Amino acid sequence: MKNFTTKAELQQYLAQLKAKGAIIGFVPTMGALHRGHLSLITKAQQQCDVVVCSIFVNPTQFTDPRDLEIYPRPLQDDIKKLELVNCDILFNPGVDEMYVGNEQWHLDIGELEGLLEGKFRPGHYQGVTQIVYKLFNIVKPDVAFFGQKDYQQFMVISRMIKLLNMSVKLVMCPIERESDGLAMSSRNMHLTPDDRQHALILSQTLNDLKLNFDSDKINLLKQEAMSTINNVPGVELAYFEIADGDTLLPANEHTKHIIALVAATVGKIRLIDNVIIKNKD
Repeated sequence: MKNFTTKAELQQYLAQLKAKGAIIGFVPTMGALHRGHLSLITKAQQQCDVVVCSIFVNPTQFTDPRDLEIYPRPLQDDIKKLELVNCDILFNPGVDEMYVGNEQWHLDIGELEGLLEGKFRPGHYQGVTQIVYKLFNIVKPDVAFFGQKDYQQFMVISRMIKLLNMSVKLVMCPIERESDGLAMSSRNMHLTPDDRQHALILSQTLNDLKLNFDSDKINLLKQEAMSTINNVPGVELAYFEIADGDTLLPANEHTKHIIALVAATVGKIRLIDNVIIKNKD
């Protein structure tokens, strides 16, 4: 695996590969890699000739300075994991390589910015679009791969691509879970054993909802789900929403594409999860 820390060197190398007709796949991450990230690499390898993974803990998307401070950065472990799955290229820039001075950025992504994660983390998606735009312009991938766990992020990046007329295809990959159902996350390592057990209520509630879903009882099902989660000690629910998978506005009995999304703080760690209830016909 080749490791680049500067834009110029990476772009020069990728230009040579593209000149030979290589299809470039890209998996942007913030490191602390787990099986979920590695599944994106594997998916990219199936569809592309060369796979680039970036590791960059982006400061502009953190709304809580403490969250940025404690975000795990096990770079050497991450490199070993990428080598084990035969990733071709790692791009691991410093903050000074990605940002110059006090850069200003604003992209009008519409209602998405104020819904769910956007409501609870104001400015988060501006930071996300800012860094993904930079990375896309550096790597110029043909295809970029993101996980379903950050469903709203995928929608935001899709919106950005349309607004800015960028020529990259996005692929959403399924959520990877622990054997007990907990969605894989770099944040899970900060959970205490008790919190880890309490966190299971998120995936359990989502799965129960999917199994017992009735489009005529959406409001009742939502209230029951919220009550179930709120009854677990150490779990502070931020939101539970049964939403239109195309807009993230609340679903109703006529909605064709339905997703349930949840966010909660378990102990001191904020977790998100979701499940697709009904796909488009």
